[in-house]
Amino acid sequence: MENKAPSLKKTARLAGLLYLVWIITGIYGMMYVQSQTIVKGDDIATVNKILANEFLFRTSIINDLFSSAICVFLVLALYRLLKQVNEHQAKLMVTLLILTIPVVFIINAFNITSLMILKGEGLKTFELNQRQDLAMLFLKINDYALLILEMFWGLWLIPFGQLVYKSKFIPRIFGVFLIIGGVVYMLDSFLSLLFPMYRLYFRQFAEQPILLIVAIGEISIMFWLVIKGVKNNTPKIAGEHITQH
Repeated sequence: MENKAPSLKKTARLAGLLYLVWIITGIYGMMYVQSQTIVKGDDIATVNKILANEFLFRTSIINDLFSSAICVFLVLALYRLLKQVNEHQAKLMVTLLILTIPVVFIINAFNITSLMILKGEGLKTFELNQRQDLAMLFLKINDYALLILEMFWGLWLIPFGQLVYKSKFIPRIFGVFLIIGGVVYMLDSFLSLLFPMYRLYFRQFAEQPILLIVAIGEISIMFWLVIKGVKNNTPKIAGEHITQH
């Protein structure tokens, strides 16, 4: 099929562009907005920063919803690209990433609830300090919800990395990086849930190196898909036979 390679390249580049947008939304929500609204270890300062940056806090909610929509289109594009390698693994990859979306909705429902409580739009009979404590409780629950998300971010990277490694039309090294990133995500999630003190250590000493390890796989595959798409010498699809006449 003469048009198979161009079609595959087009799908790969679409997946790469969607991946780029998804990464940008993640950086905005988890790095920029959190740095402007959350003060680690200081609840009062966090409350004040959220109220002082209410519009920014609200944009993070819209950003998360947009990111979830992009996530769906991304994983479907990756499925279309990689299902020829192993359809069962491709379906597993899709399922594991789609499972993160309900958690994102729950997190943002808690974010809206926290903001309403802090602004006095609910629980008006409660004292100010009681409202602040309750709002911070919802935000701290979100921290644990993020650990659940982190576990699934790791889980979906495993079949994704395996598919890339087996594909032959994307360099195998990217698959290795993705699998390593997935394992690191899961280890951090499990250790943080089992040993809360590890999380404190992680934030102080190991956060940047671990994020770098994870980013290598996802950012490298994203740039490859956007710039290169697939190798020019794309092999025949498994099970596809071309008959010579």
